[in-house]
Amino acid sequence: MSEITTPVSPSAAPASPSAATGPASAATGRRGRGAVALSVSRYVLALFLGFSGIAKLIAHESAIESFDRMGWSHGAMYVIGGLEAAGAVALLIPVLAGVAAIAFCGLLAGASVVQLTLLDPPNAVMPAVLVVVMVLIARDRRDGTAALVARVRRGA
Repeated sequence: MSEITTPVSPSAAPASPSAATGPASAATGRRGRGAVALSVSRYVLALFLGFSGIAKLIAHESAIESFDRMGWSHGAMYVIGGLEAAGAVALLIPVLAGVAAIAFCGLLAGASVVQLTLLDPPNAVMPAVLVVVMVLIARDRRDGTAALVARVRRGA
């Protein structure tokens, strides 16, 4: 295919360099700040959820106490801790961040329900808020997730 170009008349060019920095440039700047905020959120959540997972994997007293209060086995604690730790690492890897965020949506929704029904209902808000942040991260990383899914489907 050949590319069709049309000549640009001198009158179509911006009158000054500042004319080119209109709403489109402002939107790009907002997008840049939003992307930075989501990246920072990704790193902070990776640290937070990584430490939470490690606490479960090393059977920290607080984790054991919570799982005992729920009536869940220590095996469940290790599984959830492993999922949190693995997801935290995946959040730090750009190509896996979208998939990790999607997986965390399920894990955090479950944590919110558990807080609401088995533990402390007022604490159910935090995992619910984190679900919203994870949805934003997954949305921001959707192109990478689509590329990863395509790569997996090709068998590469």
